[in-house]
Amino acid sequence: MTSQEPESPQLESMTRVQVLLAIAVTAIVLLMVAQLWIKLAHVTLFPTRPTVQALLWGAAVALGITGASGLVYRLWPPYRQSADYYLGMVIAPLALPDILWLGLLPGLSEELLFRGVMLPEFGVNWEGIAISSLCFGALHMSNRKQLPYVLWATIVGAMLGSAAVVSGNLMVPIVAHVLTNLISGYLWKWQHRSP
Repeated sequence: MTSQEPESPQLESMTRVQVLLAIAVTAIVLLMVAQLWIKLAHVTLFPTRPTVQALLWGAAVALGITGASGLVYRLWPPYRQSADYYLGMVIAPLALPDILWLGLLPGLSEELLFRGVMLPEFGVNWEGIAISSLCFGALHMSNRKQLPYVLWATIVGAMLGSAAVVSGNLMVPIVAHVLTNLISGYLWKWQHRSP
């Protein structure tokens, strides 16, 4: 009998309905936390102005994040493994039209909480960006093997926070987050399609 190292625990594969439900429930919880935080701490929501300029800046930030993510994916094998595991768990069960919900729900709810409420609470400065980015990265943790993915999510959080601070408009990171999720989700789904 040979001794083998115990395999690391894997998360069970989720069904399409389970993934969509998890996305919806998470979005609702984050929105509720944001609303409670605003009411209890009397935080003023980060300014949100839907303008053409905000849409264009958001699209530019999304393309920058998506391009950087693709580069990191190619050059850093631990991140590639971590991202494939996480995205496989979340995106693989989804149908192509479902990616729209993956873009919209987390993009709106996470930006409302992390950049819309946390930045004004902790400071519309580099300290506030750092705190909200660390919390954003922690949200993406499913197990210790996901540390490279969490690190990248923290960096993306800093990019989104910086976009909010520089533009003074929460709509910029909202658009960037939604588009990044959509582009990345569709690209991952296309690259990992069944033959």
